[in-house]
Amino acid sequence: MIKSKWLYRWVDRVSDEITGLFYYIAIMRVTKKRDGFEGQRAIVIPTKILSRHCDAHPVVKLLYVTDIGYYPNAQYHHRQRNHGINQHILIYCVKGNGWAKIGGNPYTITPGDFFLLPANTPHEYGAEERDPWTIYWMHFKGTSSQEFINMMLKRMGDHVAAISFQENRLHLFEEIYTSVERGYSTDNICYASLSLQYFLGSCCFDNNYNYLAKHDKKDSITLCINYLQKHLDKILSLQEIAEAVNLSVSHFAAIFKKSTGFSIIEYFNHLKIQKACQYLQFTDLRINEIADRLGIEDPYYFSRMFTKIIGISPNKYRGKKKNKVEAL
Repeated sequence: MIKSKWLYRWVDRVSDEITGLFYYIAIMRVTKKRDGFEGQRAIVIPTKILSRHCDAHPVVKLLYVTDIGYYPNAQYHHRQRNHGINQHILIYCVKGNGWAKIGGNPYTITPGDFFLLPANTPHEYGAEERDPWTIYWMHFKGTSSQEFINMMLKRMGDHVAAISFQENRLHLFEEIYTSVERGYSTDNICYASLSLQYFLGSCCFDNNYNYLAKHDKKDSITLCINYLQKHLDKILSLQEIAEAVNLSVSHFAAIFKKSTGFSIIEYFNHLKIQKACQYLQFTDLRINEIADRLGIEDPYYFSRMFTKIIGISPNKYRGKKKNKVEAL
């Protein structure tokens, strides 16, 4: 009787453990997901399109996207490929956390990290349960894709690297996605392919990419050029121009010349002469009147500057353009 009670208790205990094991397996099957996340976006380019429009195109065949997507707050996201796949994969984490095993080596993925999975490399990765990641991802291939991977791995020193957060980089990703989303025309595929090279370059050479964004040269220079165009009727000093974009004279003068190839005053004079060409071609204003409209009091100085930049005098330029219009 005692042995029977002990046996019943043992059976009950084993039964509970087995039930718990099946419950755990069931939970794991439910929680580990390949996809299906609220707000997700993904495009898988059909194999027929890849073979017809990518593999056969002289430019696109070098490097092109096969799959691309965005998974926000990807709870329970998980992938395991014991033999890898025949495409390279790049995953960029912008929020939350995750993990990866690449070729048997474990990695922790945090915001700002991206990782590369070379083709045919065993891998497994997933989102952290408590703080699941938000990721941008893409699969790509091409005749030069392995060279890109080799270069990036050499620069990174490993399969995982941290890069600075830049809105422009995400905009570039969106351009690739949108281009493919708009259809599989040659123009769309070609543009996505060329943009992919730039995107991979921004990840591989983050210091270069970050330098341009950090110094905000394009924005400052655009503001400066807009300011110059609005004040073509004035003579501006370097101090006035630098103050208009809230930068020091020496700092702004250096980055302006490095970006445009001209000093600020040279560029300003070019804009003035460009405007003078329009006056000469489309109006009957006299040379001194044109000079006055460009803030230049001495018409002889204006003529010399015009001749130096354009190569001929204002009067000859006007006659040449009028003859050309009549010929048309």
